[in-house]
Amino acid sequence: MSDDPTKAFLTADPVELGSILFTMVEPDEGHEVAYNRWYERDHLYSGVMIGPYSLAAGRFVSTRDLKALRYPDDSPVTPSKQIGSYLAIYFILKGHHDEWWRWGRRQVRVLIDNGRMFEQRTHIHTQLYDYRGAVSRDADGVPAELALDHRFEGLAVVIGRAKGDRDEALSTLDARIVPQVLDGSKAALCLTFVPFPMPPGQPSDVPASSDDESRFLQLWFCDERPNELWDETFAKLPQAYGDVAEVIFASPFIHTNPGTDDYTDLLR
Repeated sequence: MSDDPTKAFLTADPVELGSILFTMVEPDEGHEVAYNRWYERDHLYSGVMIGPYSLAAGRFVSTRDLKALRYPDDSPVTPSKQIGSYLAIYFILKGHHDEWWRWGRRQVRVLIDNGRMFEQRTHIHTQLYDYRGAVSRDADGVPAELALDHRFEGLAVVIGRAKGDRDEALSTLDARIVPQVLDGSKAALCLTFVPFPMPPGQPSDVPASSDDESRFLQLWFCDERPNELWDETFAKLPQAYGDVAEVIFASPFIHTNPGTDDYTDLLR
């Protein structure tokens, strides 16, 4: 048995993050409250979390003042900076993505047949991503698997495009550039993912993915609201990434407040 008491209860087969569902959505104007209530009181659970191998979930919102910080202005991810107010992220257990997807595909059909979907919304960026790894600011920081449950004060979402080979670019980012950004900052943890095509059977209102071979996703979890460190940390990422990668979407988000209509009047 290990002499380290913090490792005494770890098994040989620990809970590990394997993939995620990232879904950024815009409710139709005038339907913000109804959408918020439907999603958090029904769909988050009935659409994903009651299914097998769903590890964790987080819901985030980008209010109009936060969306004003987004860049670049001509991002291929959103039609405009003000579109894409709500974000849900689901963690999926490593090694079980296919079973998770098969259940989800059947469950969506069940919900549609029972009138439990919400038509007054638009999928802006809904994509499956494979987990590639984490870089932590602290030697014993929050593990990747607990990042959503920890409820960090803020989240910065960065979608990038490698300027050369993606694997080489990600290795450079993780080994040198991301640690430099994290060092001494209020950003605590950066998780990196790469997209893969949505399997057959995705809902008809979910757009097809594109440019998957060069893109990557970073989730930067922050100890403060991201607008409070945006200028000093995230606005400078394009310069930090240099000739390794370009940022094609960067946006601050904060957690929604479950059980309330908070922020629904601050989207536009």
